[in-house]
Amino acid sequence: MEFLTELFGLNGKVAIVTGSSRGIGKEVAISLAKAGADIALIARNEEDLNEVAREIEKHGRKALSVPMDLLNINEMEDKIKKIHTHFGKIDILVNNAGINIPKPALEVTEEDWDKVLDINLKSVFFLCKTVAKYMIPNNEGKIINMSSQMAFVGYYKRAAYSSSKGGLLQLTKSLAIEWSKYNINVNSIAPTFIETPMTKPMFEDKAFLEEVLNRIPLGRLGKIEDLFGAVIYLSSSSSDMVTGHTVMVDGGWTVW
Repeated sequence: MEFLTELFGLNGKVAIVTGSSRGIGKEVAISLAKAGADIALIARNEEDLNEVAREIEKHGRKALSVPMDLLNINEMEDKIKKIHTHFGKIDILVNNAGINIPKPALEVTEEDWDKVLDINLKSVFFLCKTVAKYMIPNNEGKIINMSSQMAFVGYYKRAAYSSSKGGLLQLTKSLAIEWSKYNINVNSIAPTFIETPMTKPMFEDKAFLEEVLNRIPLGRLGKIEDLFGAVIYLSSSSSDMVTGHTVMVDGGWTVW
């Protein structure tokens, strides 16, 4: 156990997780706390964030709720400064927040396109930029961007989403190159379809579910806990020599 703790333990680390009021972000934040990190929780709904914070504190870790609209770039500096002041440092950033507006390409509006790209790509860049300013003086940091298998493959009703996630991969590589001199590792995770309370209604369409499962060699949908290993690995010292990389958690979808 001591060996595993040395490899993957996050004791003394401070992590920011966006979109952490529910779903994947919430569970990822809790998993990081179980690994030993204190957590700054970012999402819009303060009440939901406070509930997650209380759950994290049950595991003996500190948590700070930071309500934030990621589209409001102007308030980012103040919000991140608040986190740094509260904890004294920032070691890990998990850019989990993201949206999808599934429509056929011919029906995608300018508003749809802008909203998806602004949340999934623009806000990630500016949050990385803001947080990196606090990581650089410490000469270390871990940034993890939640991408998607749709960054690698095409699919129906995903023109804007796939474009945003493909852009996120290139952003990950660019930042990895620029910030390597500061020992900041920038990586991404690319999941397949993950079953959550939000996505569950989508899979009630049996024809859609069958098509998805037929494309996943392991024969099942992803579960939120399938992401924990990748997140903790990329947050820990075990990944100190890994940067600009994407960990596929896709059940083999992209192997075809």
